[in-house]
Amino acid sequence: MLKGKAPLIIALGLGLMAALLAYKTMQRAEEKVKEGWTLMPVVVSNRDIVEGTVLDYDMVAKHQMPEQFMTPSIVSPKQFEKVIGQKLMVPLQRGDLILWSHFRSEGTFERLSNIVRKAGRAISIGISGAEAVAGWVRPNDHIDILGTFEDPKTESLVTVTLMQNVIVLATGSITGSTNMTIMKDNQKKYNNITVMLLPEEAEIIILASQLGSLYLSLRNPEDIGGEEERARATIQTLLTGERVKALKIKRERTFQVIRLPTGGGGH
Repeated sequence: MLKGKAPLIIALGLGLMAALLAYKTMQRAEEKVKEGWTLMPVVVSNRDIVEGTVLDYDMVAKHQMPEQFMTPSIVSPKQFEKVIGQKLMVPLQRGDLILWSHFRSEGTFERLSNIVRKAGRAISIGISGAEAVAGWVRPNDHIDILGTFEDPKTESLVTVTLMQNVIVLATGSITGSTNMTIMKDNQKKYNNITVMLLPEEAEIIILASQLGSLYLSLRNPEDIGGEEERARATIQTLLTGERVKALKIKRERTFQVIRLPTGGGGH
């Protein structure tokens, strides 16, 4: 009985072997393709979101995807604060990547108040040019605010660090969502910056701006820790040079100085 079915059974066996071989081949090819993949964090919607919704922190989650597929159009977790408070131009489904194209790019946030943290206050400071690090300060940067005043006791000038690690919300009318690539150079200039402070800090900055000159110092984005209380810079410390010498030693210990070879001799 089986004799007549032998060719069919052999054919089925050969077919199964061929299918298994094909599967193994595809599996090896897939594993080879995935070799060396580095997973990178991305931001995705954690629910279905309708068009026009103002994006908030509780609407998203972190996910991972291969670095090979990352493009500048994807909003990374480090950049996510730039789109908080913006309205979505398109609906999103759960698991969709958050892209820059999902938001308005031609202007600023519809309302700056949407990105002010609770218990915080947005306040603008008239500052530009060299006072604002030659215009290099941008939204979402972390800065220190310094002030130069006349000491009423000695009637000499003194410079102090008023605030450390302050977040910049806007420079002029430019916020973190503004598409600066389509702006002309003269549109990027500004005469004021808007920062986020506590209400009590806002009072200090307003008074300080009336009593003297304010300046900004720009921080590395990863250098967000506070420092110990600093001594004041006065005319006396400048003239004696003692503080300058002590700080020079600290600076050389803090920063890695790369000494380039001087020109001259040849081989």
